[in-house]
Amino acid sequence: MNTTLRACSAGLLVAAALAGCVNTTAGGEVGVNRRQFILLSQQEVDQTSAQAYTQELQKAKTAGALNSNAVITRRVRTIAERLIRQTPVFRADARNWQWEVNVATSPELNAYCMAGGKIMVYSGLVEKLGLSDDELATVIGHEMAHALREHSRETMSQAYAQQAGLSIVGQLAGLSQGSMELAALATDVALTKPHSRGMESEADTIGLELMARAGFNPQASITLWQKMLKAGGGSGPGFLSTHPSGEDRIAQLQRLIPKVMPLYQAAPKK
Repeated sequence: MNTTLRACSAGLLVAAALAGCVNTTAGGEVGVNRRQFILLSQQEVDQTSAQAYTQELQKAKTAGALNSNAVITRRVRTIAERLIRQTPVFRADARNWQWEVNVATSPELNAYCMAGGKIMVYSGLVEKLGLSDDELATVIGHEMAHALREHSRETMSQAYAQQAGLSIVGQLAGLSQGSMELAALATDVALTKPHSRGMESEADTIGLELMARAGFNPQASITLWQKMLKAGGGSGPGFLSTHPSGEDRIAQLQRLIPKVMPLYQAAPKK
């Protein structure tokens, strides 16, 4: 690359980075206000995530594992509906998302929420850990918080940025291309790629406020994590096995609980 082209590419990269610094949610009572690096459009990521989610539903359905446990499915959906009603505190448009809530019969201790509100909970998480409704609300609220903060969109944008320096020459205008590639990335982000330490902390924080506002006891976030740590031999399995560590997470939640307890005390309990 010659000097002029390199300078031009660098300038475009800086401009794209500046244009992409946004804050996708309101701060709520807990005050999450980090600026985020976003390049891909919300519509683009929501569409590809919906496509990826549909593929996962089809896999579970083919295996006879989609919503096959009526009791757990009803519990999960009831809890999720209470949490969803509180999402406009962080972003008004969430009330209009096409939320979906499903349960996959699987021994995995796992759950996720793809962009746009596509929730999946694995039955093993509920059964193996013997979760209470409040503890289950901790898990679902945490995953919903990832979607509200658009962490998948942020991670996917970062992946694009890393791809040959945005593949800046002739590529900036083409971020909407390659929908199949994006759908694969959306699945990868939701199911296998760990979120960053900052993203995990944000999801813990926002999830705690969501559950408190929905009338679920925030103290259950501590017992949930204690169960997770015990199941994982000290590190925690599955969807919560990323940074920060379990002990650090518990300490952070303990610091935040007094801030959200008034919300819980004032909330309806059903």
